[in-house]
Amino acid sequence: MLGILSAGIAPGLALLSYFYLKDEYESEPISSVLRTFMYGTLLVLPIMFTQHVLETEHLVNSHLFDAFLSSSLLEEFFKWFILYYVVYQHVEFDEPFDGIVYGVAVSLGFATLENIFYLLANGIEYAMTRALLPVSSHALFGVIMGFYIGKAKFTVGNKTKWIVLSLFFPFVLHGSYDFILISQENWLFIILPFMIFLWWLGLHKVKKAKIISANHTKNQLPI
Repeated sequence: MLGILSAGIAPGLALLSYFYLKDEYESEPISSVLRTFMYGTLLVLPIMFTQHVLETEHLVNSHLFDAFLSSSLLEEFFKWFILYYVVYQHVEFDEPFDGIVYGVAVSLGFATLENIFYLLANGIEYAMTRALLPVSSHALFGVIMGFYIGKAKFTVGNKTKWIVLSLFFPFVLHGSYDFILISQENWLFIILPFMIFLWWLGLHKVKKAKIISANHTKNQLPI
């Protein structure tokens, strides 16, 4: 049991630490980041219950709807809801890069508890695969969601475009990821280049957010 818990928690905390340390200007209070992580864990049981109902009642009867509705839309919407309606107004959210930190935190809170449940049900031998695929993909969906949430918060004028994109892009990427896994017989040959692309995209957004935050910080300095 201890081994499964350790294997289930370690990837999420490692990825959270990695992206947290990328914040080079005003690091967020660890208590706020961990609180957001815990918000993510609270989403797991109601989402799993809803997915179980959709499956048992045969309300989702195709791979496409399963990937994009039952999994992607349901999970990404509620992560987005926490990020936008709970975290967005925090006083600690004071620079664009903070959106990535909190986006990753809520996503990895969800992914970590989900990972623990999966390993308890299926065995610790899946720990490495889970760390490389579902856990890291959730972190990267959080990066992209948080990047656009950060753009929305610190954009002067109409913020609607960025708020919409903060949900739209993670939804499309997550749905595509799941569709590959559940519909393709030789999914490994497709998911590997997809994950390379996802890491490239996520790190590109991290780099871009750091530049935006640097400019934001300079503009805030007294003259």
